[in-house]
Amino acid sequence: MGDVLAGFHAVWEFDSDSVLIRYERGIRTPKLFQALGERRVPLAALEGVSLAEGGRGTVVLRLQPRAGADPLLEAAAGQLPEGLDPYRLVLPAERETLAEYYADELKAALTGSGPADRYLIGAPEAPLRFKAYDGKASFDGTSVRFRWSWTGASSAKWKAGDQRFAVADLGGVEWRSPEAFEGYLRLLPNDPSGATDPLPPDQDAATVVFGLGYGPVHESLPFAAAVLAAVRTKGAVPAIPAAPRRDPADIAERIRHLGELHQAGLVTDEEFSAKKTELLAEL
Repeated sequence: MGDVLAGFHAVWEFDSDSVLIRYERGIRTPKLFQALGERRVPLAALEGVSLAEGGRGTVVLRLQPRAGADPLLEAAAGQLPEGLDPYRLVLPAERETLAEYYADELKAALTGSGPADRYLIGAPEAPLRFKAYDGKASFDGTSVRFRWSWTGASSAKWKAGDQRFAVADLGGVEWRSPEAFEGYLRLLPNDPSGATDPLPPDQDAATVVFGLGYGPVHESLPFAAAVLAAVRTKGAVPAIPAAPRRDPADIAERIRHLGELHQAGLVTDEEFSAKKTELLAEL
């Protein structure tokens, strides 16, 4: 088609085999859209197109991706509110006829249906990172790292120490929206057979916990989608150079907090000694 349709917060560019969605930047545009920037959606990833009346004199044109075609939607697992749906284009009602034309053109071009056997829409690119309530999460394309915060992490996580999870050892991701009660990001094992019931998020060293202002949707959801896509392709993502060695002041602060846990009886003598040695080795 080669045409462009501009709506609120986004512009759609129609090609013969795809739709390029470019999200606008601005204070009125949801932060998730700004974080996504743009997404190319192959027509093969779609199974439908709808046009409906919106609120306050608008109409809504929406693409309907096939199940399993988009890692972002799979990670979201139906938790995104309507206003954060990246496949909605809101237009003034006076453009309904034009929107109907594009809807019909798209419908005629669609050939796919049913669940997709692989991701057809690209995931956000690594490296990615965000700050959770009890730690910092980072993803370099090949592994996920959790670095615990001394102000928020539980004693169980401090005892376990900072974590690194290779993509090859993961089987999936569980994302609970920070806008819901007790949001978190949990990394799932590659082989869940024989696994016991999961630990509470604040006790599980494979989970970071969200909170007010921690792990916002526009940071943690693209992160989850990128990890999920890498897991499905087993890390076929360019590697990112390793992070530099730790700041000595940071190591000293973590040892101080470890000492407080030890004095409070939350860490044994052996655990204190082992963890202190581990932290000193990072200098």
